[in-house]
Amino acid sequence: MKQQQRPVYLDLPKIATKMSITAKISILHRISGVLMFLGLPLVLALFHHSLTNETFFANCYSVSSCLVMKLVFIGLIWAIMHHMCAGIRFLLLDIHIGIERNIAQKSARIVIIISLILTAILGVLIW
Repeated sequence: MKQQQRPVYLDLPKIATKMSITAKISILHRISGVLMFLGLPLVLALFHHSLTNETFFANCYSVSSCLVMKLVFIGLIWAIMHHMCAGIRFLLLDIHIGIERNIAQKSARIVIIISLILTAILGVLIW
């Protein structure tokens, strides 16, 4: 009889530490796209209803002033900023600009830095 293979345990933190910065940027680009896909319709619906109803606006304003919602908004801002910066990087890679390994790693680090700086700037404006 042939022995069945047992499933392999995937140690995700260990796998993540072995990944290159370019792979992590790619994964974060996908995560930020999902966050935008899920979060922006909610924000747009709240914006629409706040423009049509004065009491709803007052309720939205009071809810959006709490700490948890501000953190959610900062998360959405990060998703937009990271997705935009990484998208520009991927467009440049698609036209074969910066495809050398060391340049690609530098541009991945630059994407992280710029997206965090832009998030901090816009986060200060909404805080």
